[in-house]
Amino acid sequence: MSSPRQSNPHSVEFVKIAETVEDLALLRQHVKDIVEGAAFKGSHRSGQFLQYIIDQGVAGHFDSIKERVIGVELFGRSPTYDTGEDAIVRVTASDVRKRLLQHYGRYGNESPFRISLPLGSYIPEIVRDPQPGPKHTEPATSEVALPSSNGLPVIATPEPTPHEPSSTPETQPAASVEEQLARRPARWWLYAALALTVLNIGVWIFFWNRNVPGAQDPRRVLPWSALLDSPRPLQLITSDPDIAEIQGYTGQVITISDYANHNYIPHPEQLTPETTQICRILLGGNKAALVDTPIAVGVTELAQASSRRVEVHAARSIQLSNLQTDDNFVLLGSPRSNPWITLFSDQMSFRFSYDKASSQEIILNVHPGPHEKPQYVPTALGWATGQSYAILAMVRNPDQNGNVLLLSGANAEGTEAAGKLVTDLPRLTAAFKTCGITPGGPVHHFELLLRLNMMAGSPTNVNVEACHVLPETDGH
Repeated sequence: MSSPRQSNPHSVEFVKIAETVEDLALLRQHVKDIVEGAAFKGSHRSGQFLQYIIDQGVAGHFDSIKERVIGVELFGRSPTYDTGEDAIVRVTASDVRKRLLQHYGRYGNESPFRISLPLGSYIPEIVRDPQPGPKHTEPATSEVALPSSNGLPVIATPEPTPHEPSSTPETQPAASVEEQLARRPARWWLYAALALTVLNIGVWIFFWNRNVPGAQDPRRVLPWSALLDSPRPLQLITSDPDIAEIQGYTGQVITISDYANHNYIPHPEQLTPETTQICRILLGGNKAALVDTPIAVGVTELAQASSRRVEVHAARSIQLSNLQTDDNFVLLGSPRSNPWITLFSDQMSFRFSYDKASSQEIILNVHPGPHEKPQYVPTALGWATGQSYAILAMVRNPDQNGNVLLLSGANAEGTEAAGKLVTDLPRLTAAFKTCGITPGGPVHHFELLLRLNMMAGSPTNVNVEACHVLPETDGH
């Protein structure tokens, strides 16, 4: 476990909170209320950031609360990425500071804690039982835009003016803090954040080294009987979470036409310079969602078992013409994170729709069957506890001879659940049988609506809520 440094006196308060179950539970509930509150509404990235730095602080991993580590572990950047050119951590930290001030400006008198993010640091400061009225005042400094090597300005935050020594015990020696960390009892919830990090690192090892079950040939089970028993290549297109984030910042919808024409900021004249700046920084990356990696590995393993190979592409790297072939495709994400999916949604009854009131994607059922709802609304956003939905469907590629498999969640956990189901052949076979579909029979185009429970960012209890066999047309 990392030892807090003497230069980080705020670690002492984390140690005190971590010593009792009651304080920890109270802090976790407080953070949950903040992330799900009005100030953080519509900013999933900032909510994740706040949750991450709090979890790392509670676990005593203060050396992990650094710009590069956060960029790699939270935002999926390469370990060698240039923090000077990619300011995503600094930009998000600035946004978190502003949203925390908004939250406490409204609810500060009711809060058992006050969390702030001092300028020049990513280790949060926690004050317990704050008195009514603002307790923490940010130094009167401002963010400045500095030119980067790629010509785009980067938002940099000036270092704060050193504060006068405090009369509180925050200047406790590092050895004393280390002893407190060593003495505190081991509790399962202290290792939750570490487990998530280890999972991200170990998932590659797990998937690449495990043996693919030989009891079932993927080419005998839908949808793989259509996708892998074909002479055409199989191409997997990952999602574009930065595009989803840009839409959250701007409040604008990026249509499939905008996306195909690389018009990622449709109406820049309607945005503030700060919002435009953030969007340009986000456009500097081109990464997939973290959940896309294990899905791509699972699909690759199934393909290898059938002596086939998979070509993997980022959504933003392809053109419309790349989809207008007889190849077979696997598309990951929802229309908001992968606009290419909208090319195929009109074949289905289950379709995504963005609900501005709740700042989330819901699923409409345009042709509801018996005992089916006209719409399905998640009760929790990403990295929260509640219920969500996903779509697993195989449709035709219009005017082509190939097939398209869609793995689309209302959030990342939903996409992860769909990916796990479609690559687990025994579970997939059982799911089809509940829908009256013979998994090893003739090729059918279909759509499954999945319902899942979410607990701290992990999908659980994934069930088929509804399923439809799609009508076939001549030529397919």
